[in-house]
Amino acid sequence: MAEQRKAIKGMNDILPPESARWEWLEDTVRRLMRRYGYQNVRTPIVEPTALFVRGLGEVTDIVEKEMYSFEDSLNGDKLTLRPEGTAGVVRAINEHTFLYEGGKRLYYIGPMFRHERPQKGRYRQFHQVGAEAMGFSGPDVDAELILMIAALWRDLGIQIGTDVRLQLNSLGQPAERQAHRQALITHLEAHQDLLDEDARRRLHTNPLRILDTKNPAMQSVVESAPKLIDFLGEESLAHFNAVKAVLDVAGIPYEVNTRLVRGMDYYNLTVFEWVTERLGSQGTVCGGGRYDGLIEQLGGKPAPAVGWGLGMERLLLLVQELGIEPPSSAPDAFAVVMAGTPLPLVLTTIDRLRAKGVNIVLNPAGKDGPASPKSQFKKADASGAQYALVFGPDEVASGLVAVKPLRDGSQQVSQSISDVESWADSLMAHRRS
Repeated sequence: MAEQRKAIKGMNDILPPESARWEWLEDTVRRLMRRYGYQNVRTPIVEPTALFVRGLGEVTDIVEKEMYSFEDSLNGDKLTLRPEGTAGVVRAINEHTFLYEGGKRLYYIGPMFRHERPQKGRYRQFHQVGAEAMGFSGPDVDAELILMIAALWRDLGIQIGTDVRLQLNSLGQPAERQAHRQALITHLEAHQDLLDEDARRRLHTNPLRILDTKNPAMQSVVESAPKLIDFLGEESLAHFNAVKAVLDVAGIPYEVNTRLVRGMDYYNLTVFEWVTERLGSQGTVCGGGRYDGLIEQLGGKPAPAVGWGLGMERLLLLVQELGIEPPSSAPDAFAVVMAGTPLPLVLTTIDRLRAKGVNIVLNPAGKDGPASPKSQFKKADASGAQYALVFGPDEVASGLVAVKPLRDGSQQVSQSISDVESWADSLMAHRRS
């Protein structure tokens, strides 16, 4: 017997019925994006390593520790499996001069890769949904993207304020961050004895990221550190206040978290996270913000941009934790075929019903013909179908098929095979209830 092969640790197979939950989430996202005028973009899974080093920042956990990078054996190119979606989207819009005619609203759904220790809700191959609004500088777009996520929570049945909470901050502009950076370094240098190895290494390269530490021993240093918001100028504050004003009117509760910096170096002005207490330490469900300098940084013409990303695994974990069940993916009907029934007529009848939108599962015959009626009805019941379509030789000879309800105890009826279009809708009525 050949050795059984298994998936790479942290890269998971998704099989039915679990895959139905994924399809439900993806369908919900796509409907949401259409409502807000966002169009789908698809970029390669593999990108040049330099794209992420340049885009995310050399002194980030992702670039330093987590990327799957390798050398192309054919030409020596240094390549990386994408660890996030934004840099690839920016590379694509630059390469194709996609903002030439004006701003664009884009979204993506797809797998990302990070080499980290697999744990619940955090995997080496994970899936991300992201929305990017490029070419728009106003705070209205920042606010709209946050409102879009709020709409997604409502669509999924997640309660804002109890199941998830919104945290906001502003990172200002580069000059403001530079002034804050100097003050922050001075503060941290005065408390070097309390800094861990990671913080000491980043002290002069990326001190802002130290504020995001989860090390309990450093919390007092972080809490007493200078706050970036105190260094913001008039324009940056006006932008931030405009975002908050929209949320106030919309009735979206939020908390200003002055320690919120996000994990990538490319952010400026508005940054935000949707967090939950329902998933233990994996509290962030969705995060994003404005990144006005990234398009130019990656070789394009200067253009503003703002976006967000969420991990699908973590969101589905939250949905499960909250006891939210997606709509049933069970078929409308299950075809039970008796021995001696002419199969060509059966199959063409079923396909005519499918053409009208009815979801039907056929129990395939074995080499000795159809299974016993008892076995087929057992499978029909297990499928979750509302009806059994019973094709018997006598009924079919009379131009009829028996429609047997499986869930509500109502009476079996016979329907005309020649006129399936007139009764197909009755098999789907349960979807509207």
